[in-house]
Amino acid sequence: MAKVSSEAKRRYFEKIKEYKSEVDKLLQNEKRILQIIENDEQGQSYKRLSLADDSLSMVSFYLLMNELSLSLLGIKNEGFLNDARKACYKSIIYLEEVVSSYIDVPYNEYEEYLTKIQDFGLQRRWDLLCKVGFAMDSLKESFGSNSKWKWSFVELEGRFATVSKNMLDMKELGSKLDPRQEGYRTLNAHLSMVKRQLEEAANSYRQKYELSTSRIEDFKLAIRYLAALRRVHILLGEAAESEVIKKKAEVWKSKMEADSKNREQSRKSR
Repeated sequence: MAKVSSEAKRRYFEKIKEYKSEVDKLLQNEKRILQIIENDEQGQSYKRLSLADDSLSMVSFYLLMNELSLSLLGIKNEGFLNDARKACYKSIIYLEEVVSSYIDVPYNEYEEYLTKIQDFGLQRRWDLLCKVGFAMDSLKESFGSNSKWKWSFVELEGRFATVSKNMLDMKELGSKLDPRQEGYRTLNAHLSMVKRQLEEAANSYRQKYELSTSRIEDFKLAIRYLAALRRVHILLGEAAESEVIKKKAEVWKSKMEADSKNREQSRKSR
């Protein structure tokens, strides 16, 4: 690798100065809001939504600084990429605190969370989730397909699928999924994204199990995401789709149980 000139370094540090300053401002604001939350329960959910959004802005700044490192210095800045990854996780964690991290439970078990953000309407929820998706896609692209964090994105994307689902008001789906209703296109896009995310999360955890960890817990998570998807299909009266997912989950469960049995037998025979 060619040696980086002093002039290139000077230009680089000059360029990133502004972005680092913006990140520092966001971190200070985060600290301030968390102190407010600690002392006052009023409006906590809305404040966490704001913090989730700010964390995504931090992701953007970190990725921009990495791009500048690539263009001006010719090297990837792993430090900024790792900071971006942590900020992305932080955003998801704030969203989990707002709408819960329940993967497959009846809607009434987390409905109370949504009542606290009633004024954060369909479009604002959709816009925020799109921003999360863009940040995660950009982060994965910046790390590259051979990154050591490849399999950690399975967890991140699964958790994103969960909060996306939990931001849907399941009680309103039946009445608002009407093309004549205001907000129909946004709600339909959100619902379609949730279905896709849940299936992708299931498939990714199954792949992680097969190709990386061999951990039964990963296989169990894959099946739980299928169960969550099936629950959505049942709620919408989509019987055929529900049956397809049910059969898929049954096949996976049989495979998981067979693997567990084989491992136990192998362990006893040692």
